[in-house]
Amino acid sequence: MDLDLTYAPAPESAAIAAIKPRYQMFVAGEFVDGGGDDLTSLNPATREPLTTVSTATAADVDRAVAAARKAYDGPWSRMGGAERGKYLFRIARAIAERARELAVAESLDNGKPIRETRDFDVPTAAQHFFHHAGWADKLGHLGLGPAPRPLGVAGQVIPWNFPLLMAAWKIAPALAAGNTVVLKPAETTPVTALILAEILADAELPPGVVNIVPGAGDVGSAIVNHPGVDKVAFTGSTPVGKRIQSELAGTGKKLTLELGGKGANIVFADAAVDQAVDGIVSGIFFNQGQVCCAGSRLLVQESVADEVVEKLKRRIETLRVGDPLDKNTDVGAVNSQMQYDKITNLAQVGADEGATVWTSSCALPEKGWFVAPTVFTDATASMRVAREEIFGPVLTTLTFRTPEEALAKANNTPYGLSAGVWTEKGSRAMGMAAGLKAGVVWDNTFNKFDPTASFGGYGESGFGREGGTAGMAAYLDTDDEGAL
Repeated sequence: MDLDLTYAPAPESAAIAAIKPRYQMFVAGEFVDGGGDDLTSLNPATREPLTTVSTATAADVDRAVAAARKAYDGPWSRMGGAERGKYLFRIARAIAERARELAVAESLDNGKPIRETRDFDVPTAAQHFFHHAGWADKLGHLGLGPAPRPLGVAGQVIPWNFPLLMAAWKIAPALAAGNTVVLKPAETTPVTALILAEILADAELPPGVVNIVPGAGDVGSAIVNHPGVDKVAFTGSTPVGKRIQSELAGTGKKLTLELGGKGANIVFADAAVDQAVDGIVSGIFFNQGQVCCAGSRLLVQESVADEVVEKLKRRIETLRVGDPLDKNTDVGAVNSQMQYDKITNLAQVGADEGATVWTSSCALPEKGWFVAPTVFTDATASMRVAREEIFGPVLTTLTFRTPEEALAKANNTPYGLSAGVWTEKGSRAMGMAAGLKAGVVWDNTFNKFDPTASFGGYGESGFGREGGTAGMAAYLDTDDEGAL
């Protein structure tokens, strides 16, 4: 008798998220209506409305910055580091306590699988607050001088691919350093940032220390260019990052940009192939490939290229694409119609350019923005699919013969955010890492993150670091002069 080894549905309940019919912005410790039109947040898996959100205007940004300045000049910057740390610990514990609710809300609003939000996004968000809480009273031990000082008001603009995690990623170090914050979540994914605002309010964070103002690009621009903002942190697309850098030139504002990427995942002939295949899958299909540091370019040594690609295709065929709330789903929905159109259009460009296209035979749900995992082979370095950031579940494969050729092909990109190296030889891995122009290089793994490690890129992937001591330095005045 044949055994049926297919997975039965294991849906998580959407009701656990307790999504409200409407959310307000969070300014000066209160939930208030903004002056902008309400936006409707859609569930990417169904394309149906999830909730509505009040949005900010330039006048609301003025109010938020004024509240942040008042909190900075008042209690927050004068508060002892140990006391600030207590608030961060309180926030971290609350995120952990509300983890299931936050995981479901993130899947509903973003489209990513519940197994990712449950096992990665929410726990890592809590870890960032726990980690930075520990630094709040130890700033003099960061190696940045005896008395590093906060910068003031931090304006932060975050993307839609990791909405809760990016909020934690930015808010936690800013608060630990003694700054106050005005943050704008992405237009398509504002929900978990506003649930985080509820957590901040419950933690009795002093009013104005963190302000969250939803809206579109005009709200982000108002924050970035506001004269009352001392530090800007932006994660998003390279074109917007370039514009921000141009606008802030000469203003004296401290700036951190974490932008796009086209990461190379390099597999040598001596690599453990099955392990590498799982790493390739994680590198490009995690979060539907909507990751700045995704390993979207696979470079395989020629002698094992056929074996790796064949095993990769077999592995991809086992991936389950579908309902993000099903605990067995591996690949969920991409975030929006705009992103769906970008991915499918660039995939068609790759086929038109002459690359061989292969897609998983998985059935796609009738509703929602779903894209089947896709692999391009027979590609060349000049093709758009090998050079442009697709930001979707699309992998482009190239081959190489020597380590020197692999290094040249890996570095043949305007980006420089991430790379992976798969080999049994530690000396080869270290040698490749030394030559790769990438801010993060993983050895026999991919997409591993830790708040103690700095993250950032070079070239069109931006500059500055987030996480680790380098990430703390981005929120501190480290000039020793006048530190006493």
